[in-house]
Amino acid sequence: MTAAPRGHALVTGASRGIGCSTAEALAAAGFDVAFTARTVNEGEGTVPPRSLHGSQEAIAVPGSLATTESLIRRHGVRALPVPMDLTDTDSVAAAAKTVLDTWGAPAVLVNNALLHLPQARFLELSVDTLRASLEANMVEQVRLTQMLLPAMIANGGGTVVNLCSGSATHDPRAAPGEGGWSLSYSAAKAAFGRIAGAINAEHRGDGIRAFNIEPGFVVTEAGAARGGTDSVSATGFAGSPVDASGRVIVWLATAPGAETERFLGKVVNAPRLAEDLAG
Repeated sequence: MTAAPRGHALVTGASRGIGCSTAEALAAAGFDVAFTARTVNEGEGTVPPRSLHGSQEAIAVPGSLATTESLIRRHGVRALPVPMDLTDTDSVAAAAKTVLDTWGAPAVLVNNALLHLPQARFLELSVDTLRASLEANMVEQVRLTQMLLPAMIANGGGTVVNLCSGSATHDPRAAPGEGGWSLSYSAAKAAFGRIAGAINAEHRGDGIRAFNIEPGFVVTEAGAARGGTDSVSATGFAGSPVDASGRVIVWLATAPGAETERFLGKVVNAPRLAEDLAG
């Protein structure tokens, strides 16, 4: 097959929310898009409850690889759905291999996938839960990037974008379950936020640019289903646009390097930059 003019991108965690919106934005910009998620078919998606208190039954959420594929194909580019689960090391390795074997090195890698875990307070937090969050939300992200980066370098370079979180640098204003977040989440996000800097320090000369972007407070399908946005929504706050990150990622991946250099080593506020770019 003939590749799209811009090459192809890989977006992880793209069955819904920011990942799905980003995959579609890249497709609209002319990229073929490979994308990963745990949920293959619509109606199969679930997330765990928001906290350890109350029912521990899984919560149904919309979105799937199949649905995202249909959205991408509407833009006249190729779509490559790839099942991947951050809690399964073999599936992470298999996802990277599938993309490389099928399309070769991606021009853009968007690390957006996230393992949702019930929010536990400090004295409730088990070592196993903390370890699971760090393994999935940092270690496996490193593994995936390590598997793809050599091919990207050999292909002349590319763009890596990591979806960060304000929880990595700000203390919660309340306890988990009362508007705050768990240490298992913020610690993993803080570690995850150091990946881009390491890549830039070692591989900027190889044509690789790595960015951290903060999507803002986005009311995603998973967040709404878990009831984590009820108190915010009740105030009339609409949150940040779900498509802001995608618009910024397309710009970072396609704008001349001289225009984007100033964002290396910083956390890019996606809603603010998206607004600036639109203006």
